[in-house]
Amino acid sequence: PPVPSDLGYVPPDGGWGWAVVFGASISIGFAYTFPKAFTIYFKELQAVYSISYSQIAWITSIMCATTYGGGPISSILVNRYGSRPVVILGGLLCGIGMVSAAFCTSILQLYICVGFITGFGLALNLQPSVIIIGKYFLKRRPIANGLAMAGSPVMLCTLAPLNQFLFDNFGWRGSFLILGAILLNCCVAGALFRPIGAATAPVKTQATEEGKDALKEEVTKDAMEMSSPMNITMETKTEEEGGKGCCEKVNQYLDFSLFKHRGFLIYLIGNVLMFLGFFAPIVFLAPYAKHIGIDEYSAAFLLSILAIVDMIARPTTGIIANSKWVRPRIQYFFSFSIAFNGACHLLCPLASGYTGLVVYSIFFGLAFGMVCAMLFETLMDLVGAARFTSAVGLVTIAECCTILLGPPIGGTLIDTFGDYKYMFIKCGAVMVLAGTFLFIMNYYNYRTVAKEEKERKAKEEDPKSVRTENEGRNNWNKETAQDGPELEPLREEREGLKKEVNGT
Repeated sequence: PPVPSDLGYVPPDGGWGWAVVFGASISIGFAYTFPKAFTIYFKELQAVYSISYSQIAWITSIMCATTYGGGPISSILVNRYGSRPVVILGGLLCGIGMVSAAFCTSILQLYICVGFITGFGLALNLQPSVIIIGKYFLKRRPIANGLAMAGSPVMLCTLAPLNQFLFDNFGWRGSFLILGAILLNCCVAGALFRPIGAATAPVKTQATEEGKDALKEEVTKDAMEMSSPMNITMETKTEEEGGKGCCEKVNQYLDFSLFKHRGFLIYLIGNVLMFLGFFAPIVFLAPYAKHIGIDEYSAAFLLSILAIVDMIARPTTGIIANSKWVRPRIQYFFSFSIAFNGACHLLCPLASGYTGLVVYSIFFGLAFGMVCAMLFETLMDLVGAARFTSAVGLVTIAECCTILLGPPIGGTLIDTFGDYKYMFIKCGAVMVLAGTFLFIMNYYNYRTVAKEEKERKAKEEDPKSVRTENEGRNNWNKETAQDGPELEPLREEREGLKKEVNGT
C-alpha cells in the first residue's frame, strides 16, 4: 500500500514544486538522452581514430555504466549535502568532460573524458532529480514523476537533430565544445532545487547526538564510581555501543537495511531481470529497418515516432497512476506495463514492411513511456520518501550490470543467427517473465502486508495479549533486579535518557 509521508513534514504538492519538476525534467532528460544522441558522432570518430564499431561503442557503454554505477555515490552525497549542490557539481563535470573531449587525441582519452567524467556527471544529475520530487510531492507525486520523466523523449527529439546540425557546421571538436556549454544548463536546473524540510532535520539530529553524548558521559561517570568488576562490564558495553555507532554512521548515508525489506527485494529482482531486454530493441530498431530494405531516413523516423508517443505516454501514465482506482495498486499497473512492453517485442517479427514497423514503434513508445513514468514512483511507493535516496542508489548499481549486458547479448544473437527476430524474441520473453514475476510477487506482498496489519490491529485490541506482554516485562524487570540493587539507579537513569533521546 502507498506509504504515507515519513519526512517529518507535509510536502506542498505544488507551488515551487512545479519549478523543481521543470528542473528535474532537464536533468533527467540529459541523463537518459545524451548517451543515445552521442551516437551521431560515431562514424566520424571511427574514421578519425581508425577503430572498429565495437571499440567506439564502448564510449556509450562506459557512459551508461558510470551513470548507473555512480548511483550509490550520488545517494551518499545527496544525503550529506542535499540535491542542489550535487546536481550543480554534476553539471560542471558534464561540461568539463565534453570540453576536454574536444581536445582528445586517442580513443582512450575519449573513454575517460566522455565515458567516465561526463558519465559520472550525469549520475550526479539523475538520482538527485528523482529524489527531490519525492520531497515536494505526495498526493500528486505520480503526475510529477511522469512530467519529469517526460524530459527524456523531449530531449531526444531536440538533441538528435541539434547534434547533426552542430556536426555539419562545426565538426565533431567544435560540437563537443558547444555540447559542453549546453550541459552546463544542468547547473541552472540544479539551482531550482530549493531545499525543503531541512530546518527540522538538523535540529532533531543535533538533539539526538547531544542526548547520546550525555548518555555516554553519565554511564561512564557512574561506572567509574563502581568497583572494578562493574567497570569491566561497562567498558564492554561502551565498546558494543561504539561498534553500533559505526554501523549507524554507514547506514546514515546508505541504508543497507533495505535488503531486509520484502517489497524492495521484489522490485530489485524484477527490475534487474527487466533491464536485460529493456534497451536493446531501441538500439537495434533502426538497423533492423535497414536490414529489411527500408531507407536510412525512414528508419531514423521510426525513432522519432517512438519518441513522440513516449513523450505523450509518460505524463498521461502519471495522471492515470495518480487516480484513486490505480494509486492503491500501482505495483500491478507497473507489472502490466512491463509485460505489455515484452508482448510488443514478441510481436515485432510479425511486422512486415514499413507500415508494420510504424505500428510497432507506436505501441513500443506507449509501453516504454508507461514503464519509465512509473519506474521510480513504484520504488518510492514501496520504501517511502525518507528511504528513497538510499533505495535508488542501491537499485541503479544493481541494474548497471544488466544494462551493460542487454545490448551485447542481443548483438550476439544477431551475429549468431543472422536475423534480428531472435533478439526481439529474447527481449520480449525476458520482459514478459519480469512482468509476470512482479505481478505474482506483488500480489503475495500485498496479501502478506494486509495479513500483518490485521494481526497487529488484533493484538492492539486484545487485552489478553497486552496483559501477557506486561507480565513478561515485569518478569524481566524482576530478573534484572537480581543483578544487584546498586545497578538500579543507573539503569533507571539510562532508561530515562534513552526515552528523551528517542523523543518518547
